[in-house]
Amino acid sequence: MSDQPNQNYSADSIQALEGMEHVRMRPSMYIGDVGLRGLHHLVYEVVDNSIDEALAGHCDLISVQINEDNSITVEDNGRGIPVGMHKKEGVSALEVVMTKIGAGGKFDKDSYKVSGGLHGVGVSCVNALSEMLKATVYRDGKTWEQEYARGKAQYPVKTVGEASKTGTMVTFLPDRTIFKQTIEYNYETLANRMRELSFLNKGIKIQLTDHRQKDEKGDSVSELFHSDEGLKEFIRFLDANREPITADVISMEGEKNDIPVEVAMIYNTSFTENLHSYVNNINTHEGGTHLSGFRRGLTTTLKKYADSSGMLDKLKFEISGDDFREGLTAIVSVKVAEPQFEGQTKTKLGNREVSAAVSQSVSEMLENYLEEHPNDAKSIVQKVILAAQARHAARKAREMVQRKTVMSGGGLPGKLSDCSEQDPKLCEVFLVEGDSAGGTAKQGRDRNFQAILPLRGKILNVEKAMQHKVFENEEIRNIYTALGVTIGTEEDAKALNLEKLRYHKVVIMCDADVDGSHISTLILTFFFRYMRELIENGYIYIATPPLYLVKKGAKKQYAWDDDQRDRLMQDFGQGSSVQRYKGLGEMNAEQLWDTTMNPEFRTLRQVTIDNGGEADRVFSMLMGDEVPPRREFIEKNAIYANIDA
Repeated sequence: MSDQPNQNYSADSIQALEGMEHVRMRPSMYIGDVGLRGLHHLVYEVVDNSIDEALAGHCDLISVQINEDNSITVEDNGRGIPVGMHKKEGVSALEVVMTKIGAGGKFDKDSYKVSGGLHGVGVSCVNALSEMLKATVYRDGKTWEQEYARGKAQYPVKTVGEASKTGTMVTFLPDRTIFKQTIEYNYETLANRMRELSFLNKGIKIQLTDHRQKDEKGDSVSELFHSDEGLKEFIRFLDANREPITADVISMEGEKNDIPVEVAMIYNTSFTENLHSYVNNINTHEGGTHLSGFRRGLTTTLKKYADSSGMLDKLKFEISGDDFREGLTAIVSVKVAEPQFEGQTKTKLGNREVSAAVSQSVSEMLENYLEEHPNDAKSIVQKVILAAQARHAARKAREMVQRKTVMSGGGLPGKLSDCSEQDPKLCEVFLVEGDSAGGTAKQGRDRNFQAILPLRGKILNVEKAMQHKVFENEEIRNIYTALGVTIGTEEDAKALNLEKLRYHKVVIMCDADVDGSHISTLILTFFFRYMRELIENGYIYIATPPLYLVKKGAKKQYAWDDDQRDRLMQDFGQGSSVQRYKGLGEMNAEQLWDTTMNPEFRTLRQVTIDNGGEADRVFSMLMGDEVPPRREFIEKNAIYANIDA
């Protein structure tokens, strides 16, 4: 790596910024929550340290292991955390790093040029939230070690042997008194993030091993993530289920104004725009200056080319910025020495200087590509023209939706049974599959705060539909109208006026079978593509109706899966009977209330987006043209969604 930081990485490079007394008291302030997302965030924080070593040019192999007891081991072949005495703190630099929040060499500009961990809270926070953490450092020909319990060192750093390698190994077990829901790690969640990191940092090898699972040979399940082409491979991975209209991925990598910029993009036949942006490996799903720079560079360059080609001469209306991004999948990755984050979840980049750097990079990349690939250039402009024509057609459909929303005086949908409560924070609406189940739900609900909107059959698959078809669809119009949100302007057609949202719990309630799962996925696809803000704000939930009722005499109990049913039958003993619910309509109003709608006893699954790129890939696979993988995925995964609320 050129322009490497100072090689003199020693104990005095470590700076302790502040104490960590609040971490255990208020963990959610530091890791987001104490559910599954926060649990996995602990791993990312430790891996971030190793990635920082790689960014500084000192590490190319990272091992992440899920041990049988759900402890995690992360090892790298970097320089090893300094172990010498820290002058200011009076203890080993390793102990400072592990026990002082915000401490680390990444704050010393001579040690690290850029750092992904700057956005995070450091390994000390992981230490504070772990029952046990053990740090092993291979450095200066020796092996050094220190153990901690809930963030407190158990003994001074000591040498435990010789070492012929360098690097750092951290093993930690999350504290069950903090993570009360579960400390069980999800392999796929970690795999998705490790894969993402390998694409964002080409050349680095990340080995993920799960010792809880064994393959056919009896070995632990393991995957090696490694990318030679970086973002180009990332684009191919994300767009594997879409049909490209260009011969290859358009990409560039370089430095503008001392800011490393990487961009990769491709056009496909879909009608959606999929932009993914990263700063120092952090997924900035709220966007920021790097994304606005990308959009400006793309629009200006393509507009200039399209105008000069003469292909727009017969078009009777102006091309908008959105038209240039329909059917586009793109990734923008920048490395910033001192990133400034804004936005609701601190994932929006605010550094103004980044916008110009990205805009210039994209303009140069596109100008060269369009000149060298005239056939691809023509295909892109034709796609832009089609998008403009579709947008023009969508205007009337959009206006129709806006006229019919409750806030513009058009009235609520006739099928909606509304609640009497007016405060959106206290209100919830159930989107119910079919009129029969809708009728039962209306009888069983609490009218004070629960509204019911029956949906007729399977709603439109928005993944394969042009925008005006989406807005013309009656069921989708009813959802917009019932929720009270209007669609944005042509310039930002999917922006929602969330202050008008009438319910802060939108619950998808479908049958507990494959068809019901398919309908749920269709509705989720619509929310992901057209109302993503509702998901990001935590307003979307999925109800979980039971599959069985086990009875024996006057004794009865519900079961949500086959294992639970079998246990109940065993507990009830001989003479017990089982009723299988094929659909919501088979339950009476009282049963539906007791099992699925009563806040005291129900289980709702909150829909969250942990990884925007992976969510995009899964939705395109599920709802694309290939039917077999979609159905197989639904059947395999529908019952395994994580319970968050």
